[in-house]
Amino acid sequence: MDKNQTLNLRRKHIGPSCKIFFSHDPIKIVRAKGQYMYDEKGQRYLDCINNVAHVGHCHPDVVKAGAEQMEQLNTNSRFLHDNLVLFAQKLQATLPERLSVCYFVNSGSEANDLALRLAWQYTNNRDVITLENAYHGHVSSLIDISPYKLQHQSDVEHNPSVHVAPSPDVYRGKYRADHADPATAYADEVKDIIDKAHSKRRKIAAFIAESLQSCGGQVIPPAGYFQQVAKHVRKAGGVFIADEVQVGFGRVGSHFWAFQLQGDDFVPDIVTMGKPIGNGHPMSCVVTTKEVAEAFMSSGMEYFNTFGGNPVSCAIGLAVLDVIEKEDLRGNAVRVGRHLTHLLEKQKEKHLLIGDIRGVGLFVGVELVRDRTKLTPATAEAQEVIYRLKEEHILLSADGPHRNVLKFKPPMCFSVEDADLVVEKIDLILTGTRPLKVSENGKKWPKVAYLDEKCQKGQILDKSALKSLKNWTKNRRKGALIDKRYLKSKKKCHKKGQKVAYLE
Repeated sequence: MDKNQTLNLRRKHIGPSCKIFFSHDPIKIVRAKGQYMYDEKGQRYLDCINNVAHVGHCHPDVVKAGAEQMEQLNTNSRFLHDNLVLFAQKLQATLPERLSVCYFVNSGSEANDLALRLAWQYTNNRDVITLENAYHGHVSSLIDISPYKLQHQSDVEHNPSVHVAPSPDVYRGKYRADHADPATAYADEVKDIIDKAHSKRRKIAAFIAESLQSCGGQVIPPAGYFQQVAKHVRKAGGVFIADEVQVGFGRVGSHFWAFQLQGDDFVPDIVTMGKPIGNGHPMSCVVTTKEVAEAFMSSGMEYFNTFGGNPVSCAIGLAVLDVIEKEDLRGNAVRVGRHLTHLLEKQKEKHLLIGDIRGVGLFVGVELVRDRTKLTPATAEAQEVIYRLKEEHILLSADGPHRNVLKFKPPMCFSVEDADLVVEKIDLILTGTRPLKVSENGKKWPKVAYLDEKCQKGQILDKSALKSLKNWTKNRRKGALIDKRYLKSKKKCHKKGQKVAYLE
């Protein structure tokens, strides 16, 4: 099918809130292998962001395991099957002994939703503490504890049972790297929330956090933070939920789970996992203690999930665990991640636009700022970088509350050569760009766009350049920057000589 036909059918039949990457010129992907994706014309793209295809797109061992089991049997978990118990056993072996009971579900959202149910039943409390800029899923129970999704919606009614603690961001957060003890300071913020809740006769059921904040901007919590938070939360009668949906399964390299970065003396009460668990196959899991599981059973309500833990999913899950071990993907994450961050640190010395490099293993963030003192987010510049990288056939994205953090979460087979290529292209893009302050009617735009050195500063576009999105794309490749809002109402564009700016 022609790409435009695919796009038209998508617009017709798929909900408009389901967004796609590079909306003005989306990529049609038809196949993938390892860390590479291919469009309908055979063009290869280096995938730097797909933390779902964890061991590499279409890994032959994973494909084979799923296909062979599909040929034999797929049914629900009410029948005995070896795959279910063998997968649970092998998964548990990667975790602290205390975390021994598994519930298999189908997505990260399902896993976090079930984790809340476990916490509510075990504690008999309802209130939940979450972090600024957190994202835990799209189902109704999780939207309120996902401030990342609500930050641009001023009319959303606050749920009184949800309390938001500051993100433990030591770069632009409340307590920064120069603070004497940021871990304690951020943990004390959680304690204050608990005290205020108690003063209003509210009781805490759980504290939930990604072990490393992903959508929140690739945030690495300071060492000791989780231990202190867990102490405060458990003293209040609550449990600690570690969300490993995006960062688990060896991505950090040195450990299998990102919460283990905090030290051996920290063990959550509940761990949720998803995305990489099935290498693209829809599956997820909640692992908890016997005590929490027994309390959940005491409600008298059976828990059954039609597809969770089915033989095909478990066969795939077993294959993923085998590949991680067999191909030493954790070791690769350490080696390549260290090389990548070293290259990026050198770029930070060269380009003032790079404010911070942070990461562990193959979980790396590059925060772009216009001013290293004020930490003014370079949002438009980050968008320009990812669009320019797309033109170089490299897929990267920007995230964080200001959309100014370039995030690296590639398949775990990502190589040293891949890292070299990406950083080389980023260097060329940042070297070949300069800030352009665009104004309209004498007023400067609130954001700074970026323009190719080869183009004239303040390039002027006439009526003919704005006739179609096709022309827009052509002009943008030459360095023309066009505001999407103008394209919605072309009458505003028809003034010859009007200066416009592209801001994603």
